[in-house]
Amino acid sequence: MRQVLSVASECAPLVKTGGLADVAGALPGAMAAEGWQLKTLLPGYPAVMEALKRPRALRNESDLMGGPARLLGGKVAGLDLFVLDAPHLYDRPGSIYLGPDGKDWPDNPERFAALSWMAASIAAEGIGNWRPEVLHLHDWQAGLVPVYLHEMEAADRVGTLLTIHNIAFHGLAPASKLKSMRLPQWGFHPEGFEFYGQIDALKAGLKFSNKLSTVSPTYARELMLPEFGMGLDGVLRARQADLVGILNGIDGIVWDPKTDPAIANYKSPKKKAANRGRLIEEFGLAQTDGPLAVVISRLTEQKGLDLLLQALPEFVARGGQVALLGSGDAALEKAWMEAAESMPQVSVRIGYDEPLSHRMMAGGDAVIVPSRFEPCGLTQLYGLRYGAIPVVAMTGGLADTVINANDAAVAADVATGFQFHPVTADALEAALMRLCDVYSNKSAFERMQRRAMAHPVGWSASAPRYAALYESLGTHP
Repeated sequence: MRQVLSVASECAPLVKTGGLADVAGALPGAMAAEGWQLKTLLPGYPAVMEALKRPRALRNESDLMGGPARLLGGKVAGLDLFVLDAPHLYDRPGSIYLGPDGKDWPDNPERFAALSWMAASIAAEGIGNWRPEVLHLHDWQAGLVPVYLHEMEAADRVGTLLTIHNIAFHGLAPASKLKSMRLPQWGFHPEGFEFYGQIDALKAGLKFSNKLSTVSPTYARELMLPEFGMGLDGVLRARQADLVGILNGIDGIVWDPKTDPAIANYKSPKKKAANRGRLIEEFGLAQTDGPLAVVISRLTEQKGLDLLLQALPEFVARGGQVALLGSGDAALEKAWMEAAESMPQVSVRIGYDEPLSHRMMAGGDAVIVPSRFEPCGLTQLYGLRYGAIPVVAMTGGLADTVINANDAAVAADVATGFQFHPVTADALEAALMRLCDVYSNKSAFERMQRRAMAHPVGWSASAPRYAALYESLGTHP
């Protein structure tokens, strides 16, 4: 087996705030079938340390970004892990990124610089007889790895691939932290990792990694446009020959409606009725003639949940219902709770509950994903797998994974969901009306559900593309 070190700030099922964790958790299994063994380097958060039984001590650091640290090795949930045990950086309650005040931990730059430094050190020196051919870096938290490799004079020993999961987050730090983050002065300029006077960890990865990828072909094209590139579109245009969009997949074992322990298992849309009834009861809703739509999302402006609030009155007037699970912006949480109080067809749970998310996919007739931008999105893929028809904005991976039920697609019997564009409340409302129209024709809606459930959403197509990237990097770093 060829060797890859995957460097991520979160990884399912150990620690998760979003889709990055699902991808980091699923890639090792997907790539093993392609002949590549992935070891994953994670921070030693409390949840990770608790899950790591009988770890092997591999390396000690007397002072790593302000305190002692150890590199541990072990296996958890089928994952082969390296864990950076640095209590001064990671042994904290609550969110892995945010303090009790809801703001970023002030030392986040050092916390993930330490992760990047350890990844570069593993590549430069190896761990015993083990050394990776490729470093697969995920988002800004691993973006500084190529810089440290240059400092360690090891950049020519290993290939580097940076995957952009969400370009909105750069990992910015003030220039005064150059020394505490062990960063060289030679890279702090506009053609390096400087961004308007600050250190930009994501830009470092974009500039100095050998290859770049993102999580859908459409998002790869969008990133080179000013409205999507978040100030880094020029960097990506300059590197477009090294940038590829590869769709994410989902874990077909964890998300399998035939074997899912969280639900009444089923193989076809006709068997969804039991799950639908239980979900309606769980959310305190009543039976109606319209579709039951679910929303499982962070409540942020990016996710477009303010647009759905505006479209709700017409949707519920057609008999539609909404069950929402999510948390995030306080104002959006409050607005959704108020909507639930004023409309009995709307029910809201603030927070996140993984088993409940499975029950919602299994019981929902549709899943709504109205994101203003979406690099790939996994929610719509879960919906397809479980026969919850996606209603999505036509952007990023949402555009690449859902076949829109326009007249031609309906006539050809190939549609798997509903897309809307532009990303406005009026366009979303029109898509929800189309959902209601098709739902009213039970046989047509069941045919769409069957097509959705048969649509490929795993890693079978994407894993070979990653393998080809690894091969190019392993041969010619």
